[in-house]
Amino acid sequence: MESEHLFSGSALGRVGTDGAVRLPPFVLAVLARRGADRRVWFGAHDSAPCLTAFDAGRFVAVASDLERLRRRDEEAGEPNETHAARARRAFGLSEKAEIAEDGRVALPPFLRARGGIGSHALFVGTGREVEIWDAQAARAADDPALRDLAEYRLAQEEERE
Repeated sequence: MESEHLFSGSALGRVGTDGAVRLPPFVLAVLARRGADRRVWFGAHDSAPCLTAFDAGRFVAVASDLERLRRRDEEAGEPNETHAARARRAFGLSEKAEIAEDGRVALPPFLRARGGIGSHALFVGTGREVEIWDAQAARAADDPALRDLAEYRLAQEEERE
């Protein structure tokens, strides 16, 4: 994958009471280059208390990744429930949303609640996907780099107010 097709950067977005948030320019630019056609997928992160955002191409790649892991687990004698739980998380906890002309998108209510996304969302590029954190949760995260990033973005927001 070429570097211009990777999500790189971070930004803070205000989330409306309706769950709508404007996607940051770094996210919109990559989605456009990937030909996302004004659509984005949201999912629950595998291990962190945040959401992920990605395009349809990544969604298809997840299916391939899951099949590879299923075969590996099967060869190792892992129970099928491991694969079922993984697939449930990947496909059952994901939703597609339309991106408005102004770049706003409604975070799916269930996923927003599951990720604890409040009034400010911290967008963090992670290459193939974007993590979406509640800014205050990121400020209290175990990862010192994520904490510093949240602190910096929130301080910028406070200066603008």
